[in-house]
Amino acid sequence: MSDSAPVTPEKSTPGAPRSNYNNWISAIGAVLAIGAIFSFAFLLWMDLTGSGNNPYLGIFTYIVAPGFFFTGAAIMIFGAWAQRRWAIKHSHAPDKWRLDFHNPKQRRLLGVFIVGGVMFLMLSAFGSYQSYHIAESNAFCGQVCHTAMNPEYVTYQRSAHARVDCVDCHIGSGALWFVKAKLNGIHQLIAYTVTDYNRPIETPLKNLRPAQDICEKCHWPEKFHGNVEINYEHFLSDRKNTPYTARMLMHVNTNKAGAPVGGIHWHVNKDEKVEYFTADPKRQEIPWMRVTNLKDNTVKVYRTEDFKDEPPAADIRVMDCMDCHNRPAHAFPTANDSVEKSMVTGALSLKLPNIKRVAVQAMTQDDMGTDAEAPGKIEAFLREKYSDPAYAELLPAAIAEVQHIFSVSIYPDRKADWRVYPNNIGHKDWPGCFRCHDNLHTTDQGQAVSSSDCTSCHSILAQGKAGQLNQLSAAGLEFDHPGGELDPDLTCADCHNGGIQQ
Repeated sequence: MSDSAPVTPEKSTPGAPRSNYNNWISAIGAVLAIGAIFSFAFLLWMDLTGSGNNPYLGIFTYIVAPGFFFTGAAIMIFGAWAQRRWAIKHSHAPDKWRLDFHNPKQRRLLGVFIVGGVMFLMLSAFGSYQSYHIAESNAFCGQVCHTAMNPEYVTYQRSAHARVDCVDCHIGSGALWFVKAKLNGIHQLIAYTVTDYNRPIETPLKNLRPAQDICEKCHWPEKFHGNVEINYEHFLSDRKNTPYTARMLMHVNTNKAGAPVGGIHWHVNKDEKVEYFTADPKRQEIPWMRVTNLKDNTVKVYRTEDFKDEPPAADIRVMDCMDCHNRPAHAFPTANDSVEKSMVTGALSLKLPNIKRVAVQAMTQDDMGTDAEAPGKIEAFLREKYSDPAYAELLPAAIAEVQHIFSVSIYPDRKADWRVYPNNIGHKDWPGCFRCHDNLHTTDQGQAVSSSDCTSCHSILAQGKAGQLNQLSAAGLEFDHPGGELDPDLTCADCHNGGIQQ
């Protein structure tokens, strides 16, 4: 036997208490929070070093990424709370979610967890990069985030600016407008989320930057265009669908070397500043104008007879491109114009008597219901009007065409169509030019704004139908109104309204 004393096991000393955050639930939250921080940093870097024209990226950078971070932090706190609660209630039981790296099974799980965490961070980087490009796309503006803007998106896709990105016109470049767009984008996001947005969307936009900063990056108002030829193809609202075409030259500008500046683009020429005050939110009533000659600083103030006061200085607007070209990418065609276009192309048969009037009536019924209900009401209306068996063969195509016209121009759910969105180019269906050129605005000395005579802005080369259109006049014709003599006290828009004439 050995003389040595028996060896007794040493008492194990308790280690330092482990943190309640040392558990699988908190670890998952930590990975989510780290991924959010990584995405935020990546998006912020792209935001600050990019072109600065993408306000929607701010939604991902300053709302979505922080949202994931706070979610991850909340999961971490919940894991710590759950671990502590378990330890209090089960003081003698093994830890339920505690991470133990001495446990071979947990080491294997930890390896899988690390691999998964790395993959999550890689996906966060990829997702952040994709978010950047999605947020600056036109589809995001018109379909993903702004479903409420669907009517504007449809009109944009068929406009002359369909290849210009939304952000290029609505925001442009520059830090100040970038910040303004971000703040406005957050407001829009909240309104869209709670469906608390106006129907229809209000215009004109109050925060749209001046046209000189946007439009004139591509367009040059002072460029000499001379006269531009335009054809207007119409049909009368009669049984025979009588065609009526007006072929004319638009006097865009007439400035030549040594000659006075003139033409339509005079309003934005570099030697004159035109200002106005509008009495309504849609800028259709203009009782006061001021024209300043920037060469000699002479000023002329024009006002209507019933406007005696001076307008508030903050409400005076300097005229720019958008005051006439106010729907450059989102023009809502009138019911008349849309139907006439289909008549010109043959999509609507001229063999159907009064098809223009009937099609417009079908589209502008008093109660069209919702977007989904409207096609059925249009079909019922047309079938009632053309119940004669003689029209049976032509009717299905006419119904389909009128339903299509309606679907891309009138939106009952959004209460959006040409009737709520004035188009100030021209003067047929809205006052347009005649908001000022109506012979009712005069100076204190009695001088009126330049004449609203038809030849002021255009020369009619030919008008009428068939052989009449071959009789061209270089000097210009006097306008021959197809419905009879014009009342000199009325403007076009007093009778024409884009629908059934008054």
